[in-house]
Formats: sequence, structure tokens, C-alpha cells
Amino acid sequence: MINFAAESHVDRSVMGPEIFVRTNIMGTFNLLETARTFWPIDDHKKLMEKRFLHISTDEVYGSLGETGQFTERSPYDPSSPYSASKASSDHLVRAYCRTYGLPAMITNCSNNYGPFQFPEKLIPLMITNAVKGIELPIYGDGENVRDWLYVEDHCSALLTVLEQGVPGECYNIGGNCEKRNKDIVRLICDTLDKKLGLIKKRPRRDLIRYVADRPGHDRRYALNTAKISKELLWEPKVAFEEGIQRTIDWYLHNFKWVEDIQDGSYMEYYQKQYGERLNGRQ
Repeated sequence: MINFAAESHVDRSVMGPEIFVRTNIMGTFNLLETARTFWPIDDHKKLMEKRFLHISTDEVYGSLGETGQFTERSPYDPSSPYSASKASSDHLVRAYCRTYGLPAMITNCSNNYGPFQFPEKLIPLMITNAVKGIELPIYGDGENVRDWLYVEDHCSALLTVLEQGVPGECYNIGGNCEKRNKDIVRLICDTLDKKLGLIKKRPRRDLIRYVADRPGHDRRYALNTAKISKELLWEPKVAFEEGIQRTIDWYLHNFKWVEDIQDGSYMEYYQKQYGERLNGRQ
């Protein structure tokens, strides 16, 4: 069992934390209880054939200064309702592992990017706005640093942990690629200028606006990935320069998908495709 499910956008957690508590904490609890109910807890040999892989985030560790990295032993210090809900779910997973012997593992990943990411996130939001020629809002001074991980690398790491990881252990998954937010936005602007031409004869960097910082905005994240590298022989393969180009190209070729999400059309499609089926289960 792999628990990808989560409310994951920090801004929305600040505006409305309740759904984050329900989904990220209670949702994880429900999955753990399901595993405990249906897995052979009393048969250790058969139980060890199972795996509960819980996907978490580097945000549970809080904020770093200009130097240093988070390890799997770093204390939790969440800053937002989102990261607090994920920290809580991590603790539940550990508790079920220790109390009930559930063969669970936790991965804490850095910022993902790539195709199909919802346009509320930094990279797809900036691509979308820059294509449209509208303002590019950057929180604070734009100096906040994140470690960036291409989504395909994340998936390969999760498969590695699922197949080779040790129950009861946690693994940091990072891209070893620290970037300032403002540098990411500038790169997107410059790339789109080359691909699409200038906006009204002006570079897209002119669209950048620095706005009031959000509450609890962590300054820097960086993950030490020595454990997964040494014990499971996993390393990220997609360099940021390649990954960001793939990502920009994907959004340019799938702009209708972005627009459908932004105007709510995707929900109509979802309801049409799955509504009757889901209602039949209630």
C-alpha cells in the first residue's frame, strides 16, 4: 500500500486548515486501520510480505539557515498547517509500526516538479502566468531556497524504497538541486522569451512582482540523501536544466489542461466520468 493522498498546498492550508487535518491526519489513520484490519498481523512471516509506504515532505523539518541539511534524524519543527498535518501523519505511521508491527516506511521528499502538477504550485503557476503575460507574484524577497526533484526521479526512488526499503525506516528523497525561488522564475521567463518571443516587446522578467510574504514561509530546505544513496543505491538522474525544459514544453503542449483546471472544467469531467460510479458505492 502506498499513501500518496494528501492536501499539499501550503497557501490553502493557511486559509483553511481543517481539510488538511481531515485528509492528511484522519485519512492516514483510516489507511493504517485498514491495513491493520486486513493484513495478517498475527503471522509475522506473511506480514513481512506486505509494505505500507507513506509519502511525506521535507517541510516537516521546518526551516534551515544558510548552511546544513536535514537528515532522517532531524527533529520535526513544522511551520504551516500543511506541514504540521504531514508531521502528524508521519508520527501515526511510526506509532503503528512500533505498536502493531505494521511493516511501514516513510519517505520525505523535496519539492517536486514536472508534468501534471496543478497550476497553484510555483513552477506551473509561473509558466502559466508568463505564457498569458500576466503578473508573476513572488513572495517576500524571492530568496527562499528549495531543493528541486523531478517527478520521474521521485517515482523511481519510491519504487526502490518499496522493493528494497527496510520496514520501520524513513528515507529522505531529494534532487540535490537547491535553487532560489526568484532564480526559478527568471529562468522560466528567459526560456519562454526564447520559445514564444517577447510580450509586447518586453521581456517576461518585467512581469515579476514581489508581494507580501506568506505566514510561516520557511527560508530554506535541503535534504541529505546519503542514506538512500548508500543503502538502496538510488540517485536522481534528471538534472534541473533538463527537467525544467521538459516541464515547460509539457505545459506549452497541454495548456488546455491547465485552463480546464483553472476554470473548474476538470471537475465537471470528473463528475461525469466517475460521479455515477462513486454514488453507486455510497
